[in-house]
Amino acid sequence: MHTHPDIVEMRERYDRMGEQPTVQVTDGLMMVAGLYAAASAWIIGFADQTALATTNLICGLAVALLAMALGSAYGRTHGLAFVAPLLGLWLFVSPWLVSGVDTSTSMIWSHVIVGAIVFVLGVAAAAMGTGLMDRSR
Repeated sequence: MHTHPDIVEMRERYDRMGEQPTVQVTDGLMMVAGLYAAASAWIIGFADQTALATTNLICGLAVALLAMALGSAYGRTHGLAFVAPLLGLWLFVSPWLVSGVDTSTSMIWSHVIVGAIVFVLGVAAAAMGTGLMDRSR
């Protein structure tokens, strides 16, 4: 792909798309959701369950870093946007899949909500990268 004759034009088009307010809001909200997911074990109060707290910390930081990358260099990172919905799904189901977790109602709701938000924002970011949401075409 790096030898494609229109690679510079393609990157410039993606960078222009990344400057649109819709994309910036999407990336910003995804970064905030990722930071919340990373800190949710301490916010909600299940930090004593180290396996789930660790997976939230790693997954949340990955979402936040991905959102920062998409926000700062969309032309070079749009190919990674498919990872965000997968991380959202993991956040959604992790309380039931991580072993040794005693779930509580607040923990479940926290994971379901932040997982759904990351999933939806990730699908939106991926759709923008494929041109599905580009109205200028």
